[in-house]
Amino acid sequence: AGMGLTAVELFYDVVSPYSWLGFEVLCRYQHVWKIDLRFRPAFLGGIMHATGNKPPAMLPKREEYMLKDIKRMAKYYQVPVKISGDDLQRMLVKSTLGAMRFITALDMTEPKYLEPLSREFWMRFWSQHEDISEVESILAVARQAGLSSELAQKLLEMSSSPAVKNRLKETTEEALKYGAFGMPAVVAHFNEEPHLFFGSDRLELLASVIGEKWLGPVPS
Repeated sequence: AGMGLTAVELFYDVVSPYSWLGFEVLCRYQHVWKIDLRFRPAFLGGIMHATGNKPPAMLPKREEYMLKDIKRMAKYYQVPVKISGDDLQRMLVKSTLGAMRFITALDMTEPKYLEPLSREFWMRFWSQHEDISEVESILAVARQAGLSSELAQKLLEMSSSPAVKNRLKETTEEALKYGAFGMPAVVAHFNEEPHLFFGSDRLELLASVIGEKWLGPVPS
């Protein structure tokens, strides 16, 4: 990282509502803390598979808790996540592989749009309860994020290329190498070593480790 900034990598997948919470908080802090925030689109399915982790919806008690937890977190973090039991089932049947490849293609070409594009995927899936796995849905998200139809078309073509598939796979493997077993996985490079934080509720701890002040989820 340049100019004494702490590099902070955020490994995320738009299928994960907790990733959205962590993403928004880090976006708010990227100019408050001395950090160089790097978005690292990865594939949660690959991480779950590699580590033997199971989606929360597979455990009824955990699912029950998660529905309440996300409602409370949405309010506290001021992120418009809306959740119902159906959403947790949708997480299991709808793959975000296409969306994450599309985001990866953008990361390789026009990374300045990563923040708005990722946000629109979460908005569509976790706020509007709409599909993000079909091609039309992905193009609709790109439009919402302000991408030109030429760029969106180009990214769509790139999405099925070996270069993009490999890049997504490599990023996912990198998250695993840091010790990730779920998302969001936040890695702060401080004192020449990587520090892994799991979940959106460990950012206060992240602040403490890198010597920054925690000012709540919405720093003014």
